[in-house]
Amino acid sequence: MAREKELEPAADAEGAPERSYREQLDYLNPIAQPLASRKLTRKLYKCIRKAAKHKQIRRGVKEVQKFINKGEKGIMVLAGDTQPVDVYCHIPIMCEDRSIPYAYVPSKSDLGAAAGSKRPTCVIMIKPHEEYQETYDECLEEVATLPLPL
Repeated sequence: MAREKELEPAADAEGAPERSYREQLDYLNPIAQPLASRKLTRKLYKCIRKAAKHKQIRRGVKEVQKFINKGEKGIMVLAGDTQPVDVYCHIPIMCEDRSIPYAYVPSKSDLGAAAGSKRPTCVIMIKPHEEYQETYDECLEEVATLPLPL
């Protein structure tokens, strides 16, 4: 029992998902398109972790919406398992109007963990920065090639 308690914080620190990618797909919203692949999801989480270190992320619907309206650019990452959908269904439309690339990842709790928060979050904007530019450009290229929903 004591060993189990010791192992739990280590798993949380690594950001390891409790459920597999396939299991998380069962909880997706119907609007979660385009969905990032497992490989792209890992890259996005890695980029979010680096951006959070340099305080280059915008987290949460209110904050993200405010900075989209101000004209800020970046990669938008949305959680596909957010309920109700009405909370953030306007964000993809705002992104399309302003040519901001966006993608859905399966889990809001993993998205929050990648940002260094214990709370789940449903939307994050990753801003570019020279410290992680290579990772950012890789993610930007892959997210931009995802097909937009009709």
